Amino acid sequence: MRSIAFGLLGAFSVAVLLSGSDSDAHVAVDSSRFDHPGFSLGHAVHLADDAKWRDLKICAPWSVCTVPPRPAAPFAKALSDGPPSQQCVNDLKAYLICRKFRLAAANDQIEIGPVRAPDDNAEATSFAEAVRRWNGDFQWKPASASPDIITRFGDEARSVFGPIPDVDCGNAAAKVIPLEIDGNIVDLKPNPNVAGSPLQFEHRDPKGRIVKWTTQIAKCDKPSLAGNVTYCGMNSRIIRTVAGTVEWVSLCRKSTPHLEIEPESYWEKDNPTFARLGIIGFNRESGEIVFFDGDKDQQRFDWTTPIIPPGGRSYADAGGRAAATKMYDPTFQIQCSACHDNKGPYVVSPHIGQARIGYPGGAASERALAFSLGDYVPKMKRDESLPFRVVGSAYTAAYATDIVRARTVEDPSGNCTKCHTLTTQITGQRIAADAAGRLPEVTNPTWTQVVSVRAELLKLREIDAHRTEWARRSGEGKIHPWMVPHEGSNVAVENGQISEDDWRQLSNCIWEAGGEECRYRPLFTACPAPGVQSGGDGSQPTGLSSAVLPVPTGAVGADRILRLRWHYLNDYGHVSQRDDVRFNIAIRATQIPRSRQAPLESDFPTLDEAKSGTDDTSVGYGVASGRAMFIGDLSYFGHLKFTDPAPATTPREFRADLPAMCNRRYLARILPKRFCFDQSGVRYGDRGQLIFADVACN
Repeated sequence: MRSIAFGLLGAFSVAVLLSGSDSDAHVAVDSSRFDHPGFSLGHAVHLADDAKWRDLKICAPWSVCTVPPRPAAPFAKALSDGPPSQQCVNDLKAYLICRKFRLAAANDQIEIGPVRAPDDNAEATSFAEAVRRWNGDFQWKPASASPDIITRFGDEARSVFGPIPDVDCGNAAAKVIPLEIDGNIVDLKPNPNVAGSPLQFEHRDPKGRIVKWTTQIAKCDKPSLAGNVTYCGMNSRIIRTVAGTVEWVSLCRKSTPHLEIEPESYWEKDNPTFARLGIIGFNRESGEIVFFDGDKDQQRFDWTTPIIPPGGRSYADAGGRAAATKMYDPTFQIQCSACHDNKGPYVVSPHIGQARIGYPGGAASERALAFSLGDYVPKMKRDESLPFRVVGSAYTAAYATDIVRARTVEDPSGNCTKCHTLTTQITGQRIAADAAGRLPEVTNPTWTQVVSVRAELLKLREIDAHRTEWARRSGEGKIHPWMVPHEGSNVAVENGQISEDDWRQLSNCIWEAGGEECRYRPLFTACPAPGVQSGGDGSQPTGLSSAVLPVPTGAVGADRILRLRWHYLNDYGHVSQRDDVRFNIAIRATQIPRSRQAPLESDFPTLDEAKSGTDDTSVGYGVASGRAMFIGDLSYFGHLKFTDPAPATTPREFRADLPAMCNRRYLARILPKRFCFDQSGVRYGDRGQLIFADVACN
């Protein structure tokens, strides 16, 4: 016997049991899309007049439906507009289908009777269940394992930058950020020349000779420009770790709430406690940057034990993930991107003690060799045209408006921005002002600009109040201002200040009060879509193929398995463990055309269908609804849910197994998408890859 089940939306289902040796076939029909040749209201009238209405009982519906009574009035008049008339027409359509199969099977033993209709989504559910069973281990969104802000933030960062190293400021490779006063280096030590050896500040010259001891420090040569930390702090540590194109810079900063330094053991070089933890991850090729900041409720950190990164070391690191939630700030009180906004990870200022800033004679000078960090934090030229993007969905949500508004600036006078990137944020408003030795000003300010400039003036005056007289151009050191027009950081040049007129032009630009002469451009660039389109990352799938395979023993709901395969390498920024790209697949099933002619692009699921299908793969089976089937968030074959990817430098295999029915053509659009982990959400490829397969079971 052969069973053919009809699912009619808004009508009823029938079962036609035909004798024969063919395997069971299941066909779904959508009455709203039914296209019976020549069927019209006229035919319905003819059917009502000439056919025996009782024949409908042969195709009786299940108990929840009733056969409509024959209209008493002439049929055309009886079918007025409205739901009852539409129901009647739907029932007549069902009758025609039923009658067609009865006539076609006239020579067969026929048993026609009612069957219980499946749920409208039964076939969709069957498809979804098969898809989950065969592909579910590899269907998952990156960084979706936890809703915790810090844990998710760490997972996002690993998905973009690869493994995050522990913060280990106790490591021998870490560097101490020096404190310089009057051209000498200063440290806190027991003074053996005083009874009881109290802690005092030891001053040594570049040759290592002790110059003097002091009991307090009020000023230094290079006060911090951060503004919310101790201006003349000492013995903070920095650790830099490089892995290919990605580097991680961690700062274990000593500071106090009152922002001043005292002769207390806390400030000693070997005391491992510190107050501020900051981490920056940066990909120098892709320009992507991420910021983690220590929890502000934690008054002291300790570098004797390496600090676990946000999200732990992996998805599987349950202990580390839990510990990290207490270590980092989930409120993002510090807007790191406002300072680290010069298209690179480093704030270029004398405070960090780099050899190229604030030393007459440059990196080869006696003082630079004795005191500076040398090239530990190397020079990194990043002009305004290069990509620069902040990663972290929660962080970028907190500062979305500022990120969108931030602009790079060109100096109209040509003094400063030929070598440096200045912005309408801190590199312009504070660092440029300090470097040039000028105070911010706006020619025709708005009220908002008046308030903002006044606040910045107070901050700059506080910083300057902590600068030694030795460091000023009028003093012996002559290292401030340290940005010399046309000569960069060559503080040996006698004329060390930009002119008032040139500064006024630049300051107007910095405070967003300039015009076309400032050549404003967005500071932060867009998340790149996967693909070769304009603005894409240049990657695309290769080796796309399909295969029709037998179903596993005991599998139901499919005649065959349709396997789609392709290869793809997510190597944007050359990160071997990058994991921010997934694939969506939209599939449409049709009858195999007799001509076997290749389909047109318009026959395939649309781009919107590949983008917007529901994530639970239950859109539908296509045959019943006419809509595309959907598979979302497919990772590479073998990449189990909530596991970190293995490093790869060659394309990985992607595979999708789909339930397929005999004598159907399957048309698929395979679309890559990048999880941006910022306010742009997800970026899709421009077209995706198209492939079709005919499942002929003869």
